[in-house]
Amino acid sequence: MMLKPARLLLVLLAVGAAPAFAQNVATVNGKPIAAARVDQVVKQVVAQGKQTDSPQLREAIKKDLIAREVMIQEADKQGFGTRPEVKSALENARQSIIINAMLADYVKKHPVADADIKAEYDKYKAQVGDKEYHAKHILVPTEEEAKALIVKLKAGGKFEDLAKASSKDGSAANGGDLDWASPASYVPEFSKAMVALQKGAITETPVKSQFGYHVIKLEDTRAAKIPALEEVKQQVAESLQQRKLQVYREELLKKAKIQ
Repeated sequence: MMLKPARLLLVLLAVGAAPAFAQNVATVNGKPIAAARVDQVVKQVVAQGKQTDSPQLREAIKKDLIAREVMIQEADKQGFGTRPEVKSALENARQSIIINAMLADYVKKHPVADADIKAEYDKYKAQVGDKEYHAKHILVPTEEEAKALIVKLKAGGKFEDLAKASSKDGSAANGGDLDWASPASYVPEFSKAMVALQKGAITETPVKSQFGYHVIKLEDTRAAKIPALEEVKQQVAESLQQRKLQVYREELLKKAKIQ
């Protein structure tokens, strides 16, 4: 049986309208909420590793978007969007979102090469060295005080007790104990004097640094525990990428006409 023209028109209109309805998950006071917004939020949540895509997750996100739409409509009715402080916050948020998108695109187009990661790792290994040192120290403001402490130590004074009584460093409470560390962890003057000591020895003369005068005791040494490249590859890559972004920012600032 053939449909009458009017009936046929209604069917065609219904068929044509179906995709439009399917594009929205809800309508709030006449304002549609697009299914694409749900998809976008689901993608973000899944990417963060918090949850997996599921009907339950999508329903929860849908409810949240509906609630947000109800709230924003009410806020707009009350004129919050026209307040100066809100406009300022919106502009700051807009800038942050756009800048972050631009920087993400820059990162994508300028990835860190494996060769650069390896070079940075090798540089780190060279700085750390193949040894770690367990040292103690006493830090005082003047050379005279440091010399007097050395005399007391040579006379049998206990290093830990003198450190607790005299040291101006945060390690004083622990008897001057600095725990295990690489020479690169300290200022050059301190490191040079420390690595020159034999196990159990104390510096014969005060060691001057930007912090004052040190009396150093070397407790022991051991082979450095350096993680394999694969263990720290991601961290090294992120560090190098941050440097690239910093250079990019500085280049943009140099090009800008700032008055």
